[in-house]
Amino acid sequence: MRPQSKKPVIVKNKIIGGDIPLVCLPIVAKDKKDLLLQVKKLALLDPDLLEWRIDGYNNAENIENSLDALKALCIKISPIPLIFTCRIDSEGGIQKISRQSRLELLKAAIKTGLPDIVDIELCNDKDFIESIIETGRKYNVKVMLSFHDFEKTPKEGFILEKLVQAQNWGADIAKVAVMPQSYEDVLFLMSATLSARNKKLDIPLVTMAMGTEGVVSRIAGGVFGSDITFAIGKSASAPGQIPIKELRQAMSVLYG
Repeated sequence: MRPQSKKPVIVKNKIIGGDIPLVCLPIVAKDKKDLLLQVKKLALLDPDLLEWRIDGYNNAENIENSLDALKALCIKISPIPLIFTCRIDSEGGIQKISRQSRLELLKAAIKTGLPDIVDIELCNDKDFIESIIETGRKYNVKVMLSFHDFEKTPKEGFILEKLVQAQNWGADIAKVAVMPQSYEDVLFLMSATLSARNKKLDIPLVTMAMGTEGVVSRIAGGVFGSDITFAIGKSASAPGQIPIKELRQAMSVLYG
């Protein structure tokens, strides 16, 4: 049996940190029409979770417009849980959105109660993070604290440090994504994941190595303790994602 979280997160009918890792599909759309067309197709693929990358949305900073799209999206995907992500540009965001706009947008989305999880980066300032966590707890929306390195893979100790930092700062879920330059780098990530799960973290965690070398982490990361993996539905949101059908076929060998 794979190592499981001591404090699993339950969103709608899905357990993050349970006996099998969950599969999430990203949605990257420029406008409401494209958003709803995409999600209609993605829902048919039966993902465990969906992630809306609103940093790719043309009117993201228009809160009224974005919340209108969020409501329409959630009607279409029910009962699939939703991760709401406004990725900062320094860690792979599709467009540059100011700190204040991101903060206002995330808090407004949380207050609707529609997202199940919001994903924010550890590189944000402490006041930003604390404000999101406080709002999330008030409205029963979980917070994922994440770290991304699109250039390299830090050493194992650094990866473990980031996962622990996320838990210490109040995250419900901790996430690290890195870019390997070799298969040795993938081993660093896997080892840090296993150490975090078995020795350091009680909360669910998500780790992945991006790019070609990192594909194995998307398939087998759950064996080492990672609780969510990301696949392709229509388009990728990060390098190395593979189509959901192929991913699930490969995962079935490991998890049945």
